[in-house]
Amino acid sequence: MTLQQLAYFLAVARTRHFTRAAAEERVAQPSLSKQVHALEKELGAALFTRARGNISLTPAGEALLPVASRILSDVDTARLEVAELVGLRRGRVRVGATPSLCGSLFADVIKRYHDAYPGVRVSVTEGGSRDLVAALEAGGLDLALVIVSPADADRALTVVPVLREELVVASAAPLDVSRMRWTDLREQPLVMFRPGYDLRETTLAACRRAGFEPVFAVEGGEMDAVLRFVEVGLGVAIVPSTVLAARSLHATPLTPGAGRTIALAHRTDVAPTSAGRAFREVLLGFLRGADLPAGVHAVVS
Repeated sequence: MTLQQLAYFLAVARTRHFTRAAAEERVAQPSLSKQVHALEKELGAALFTRARGNISLTPAGEALLPVASRILSDVDTARLEVAELVGLRRGRVRVGATPSLCGSLFADVIKRYHDAYPGVRVSVTEGGSRDLVAALEAGGLDLALVIVSPADADRALTVVPVLREELVVASAAPLDVSRMRWTDLREQPLVMFRPGYDLRETTLAACRRAGFEPVFAVEGGEMDAVLRFVEVGLGVAIVPSTVLAARSLHATPLTPGAGRTIALAHRTDVAPTSAGRAFREVLLGFLRGADLPAGVHAVVS
């Protein structure tokens, strides 16, 4: 099994077409097909079904896909780590963060890092915490700011808590109470995030602990869509207080108070690259001295 064979396999899996995969890899189609066939022969299983031009992954191909992605990602990281030994004059760091952070303090962190290491390319992924964890585990990210709790600690990741965010009820108009109990949400239609957002699971779990299943006015949105749906009066949503700073929305605190811990995470079995370690130091240094938005508190020492 060679890295080239894995790269060709991933190209076919991505394009679902041998000719397009060959063009993407800049190789003749017969050569690519020969290498994929050699990989299948070595593994003792077909990786693709080929029926009338329709290419799809077999169960063996589905099993190999995340492993191959992780292997090639780790090889790429190793190459960059060696290149970075010249003093971080070049390189790459792939970081992820939740929408509430991307829309607030994360831009300042990226700016500070870019000023310190202008030759390092920064790739940012915005997404729900569960999606970011999956990207970390698959090797698609070097570092990510994710939501953590002792109950769902993942040994595959090393996490360092850095922030605490307050959660509030966002509404288009002021609510009748100064603080809202979770049981009060029984009568409120909720605007709900899509699966993959930690806020979705947090809200559902809290409502169920309060003894009811929430009613959804609409579900499936990203952060911007959810806030817009609330603005037009479709319902209320549980969100971090930070995302309301630039919105014409009202925030009502919850009782008992609700919040979530944000940690900087990386894969336990892969040490951060030089660029990644530098990003971590810039982030922690920023948090120690930053004037953070209301509802956000640093927990770094």
